[in-house]
Amino acid sequence: MKILLTGATGYIGKRLLPALIEKGYTVICCVRDRNRFYVPSSIQALIEVIEVDFLKKETLINIPQDIDAAYYLMHSMSTTSNYQELEERAAKNFREAVKKSAIKQVIYLSGIINETTLSKHLTSRKIVEETLAQGTYHLTTLRAGIIIGSGSASFEIIRDLVEKLPVMVAPKWLHTKCQPIGIRDVIDFLMKSLFHKETYDKNFDIGGPDILTYKQMLLGFAKARGLQRKIFIVPVMTPRLSSYWLYFVTSTSYKLAIALVNSMKVEVICRNHNINKIVGVVPADYQTTLSRTFRKIEANQIISSWKDSLISGRFNFKLSDFVKVPTYGCFTDKRVRKVKNKSNCLGRIWSIGGDKGWYYATRLWKIRGFLDKCVGGVGLRRGRTQPDQVTMGDAIDFWRVLYANKDEGRLLLFAEMKLPGEAWLEFKIEEDTLYQTATFRPKGVLGRLYWYSVLPFHEIVFKGMINKLVE
Repeated sequence: MKILLTGATGYIGKRLLPALIEKGYTVICCVRDRNRFYVPSSIQALIEVIEVDFLKKETLINIPQDIDAAYYLMHSMSTTSNYQELEERAAKNFREAVKKSAIKQVIYLSGIINETTLSKHLTSRKIVEETLAQGTYHLTTLRAGIIIGSGSASFEIIRDLVEKLPVMVAPKWLHTKCQPIGIRDVIDFLMKSLFHKETYDKNFDIGGPDILTYKQMLLGFAKARGLQRKIFIVPVMTPRLSSYWLYFVTSTSYKLAIALVNSMKVEVICRNHNINKIVGVVPADYQTTLSRTFRKIEANQIISSWKDSLISGRFNFKLSDFVKVPTYGCFTDKRVRKVKNKSNCLGRIWSIGGDKGWYYATRLWKIRGFLDKCVGGVGLRRGRTQPDQVTMGDAIDFWRVLYANKDEGRLLLFAEMKLPGEAWLEFKIEEDTLYQTATFRPKGVLGRLYWYSVLPFHEIVFKGMINKLVE
C-alpha cells in the first residue's frame, strides 16, 4: 500500500519514515527541495521522492493518484507572520490535490485545543483541521502538546534553560499546565492509527500520564541531570520580553519564540485517554521519556532535529538555488594547503562547528555569533545535530549545508547570519591539496564596507582554520 508523507524533511516526518518502511508500506515522500532530502541507499527502492510545494498548485500534479493514505505533518508557524493564512491555503490545496486519488484516510498531527481563547498558533491548527475535514477521505486528527525527544524544539529549549541558567527569573506562564509526550509514543500513535477504522472522522488528544506546569518540567529536567536550579516567577514580564528571554537564552529563532510564548499561556491538557485503549498505546511518563532522550543523545542517535529545518534559520529557499557559488561582483578569501592525511583532514572538516568549534580563534567566532544574535540573527546557538555526519540541509551554527559529499571531498556552506550580502564557505580536497574558499557577494556600499572591515580578522580566522585542518 502507498502512503503519502508530507513534511518528510521535518522533525516528525524523518522519524515516521523508517517506521512506515519497517511495516512494509511504500512511502511517497513530499519535499519542496529534493536536494536536501538524504535517502540512505538501503531504503531507496522502498520510497519515491516527489517535489511538491502545497502553496504552488502547479506542483501538485506530481502527487500520484494510487495513494491509499496520507500523513499531513506540515506546519510553518516560525517562517512568517502570516503563517495562519499560508497554512490554511496549503491545507486547501492538499485537500483538492488528493480528491481524485484512491486515498482512504488522512492523519493530521495537530495541537491540543481545549480552551475557547486560543493563541494564533493553536487557532491556525484548528483551522487546518477544519479545512482537512472537508475532504472526501476519513480524517484522523491527533492533537499533541509538548513533544519531548532528542532534537525536538521543546526539549532543546528546556535543556538550554536548565543547563545554562542556575537561577531563572521567569515569566508567569511557567505556571501554565501541560501534558508532555515522548516522540516515541507520538510515532506509535501515528502508526497505529493508520487504517484503524475506530479512529476515522474523529480527533483525539495524545499525551503522557503526567500533568505538569512548565516550571515543574524544568525542575524535573534538572533533577534528571543532577542539577540544582532555582526558579523565581515574576508577574510583570510582557510577551515581548518573554520572547526576547527565550530567544537569547535558548536556540530558538525569534519568530518561533513569539509563537511559543503566546501558546504557553494556554493550558494544553488531554480531554481523555480513549485513544490509548483504541490503538493500544500506553505513553511513558515524563522522567522515563527524559531518560530515553538522554540515552539517544549520548549514543549520537539523533535521527532528526528541528534546527535542521530551514525555518530555524534566516531563509526559506531551495538549496539548489545557491549550490553554484557566484564569482561576478564577489569578494573571495581563498587559501590552499597540502594535505598530509586526507582521511584525517576530511574527518575534521566533517566535524566542524558545534561542540568542536571552528578549530582556531574560537573567541572571535563566539563574538561574531553574539553580535549576530543581537541583531536578530541565528548566532552560534544551533550547533549541529550529529558530531561527525553532515547531510545537505543541516544547520551548522550560523551556516546551512548546501552540499556535502565526502567521497568528492567537498563541503559547501551558506551563511544564515545577518549580513549586508550573501556568503559561502567551501572546503574541497583535490588529490593532496585542500582548497578553502570564503566568498561574499555584497549588497550595495554597506556590503563592501562590511567586507573591508572584517578583512583583517580573515587573516587570523581563516588562516588559522586551514592550518588546523591539515595538521
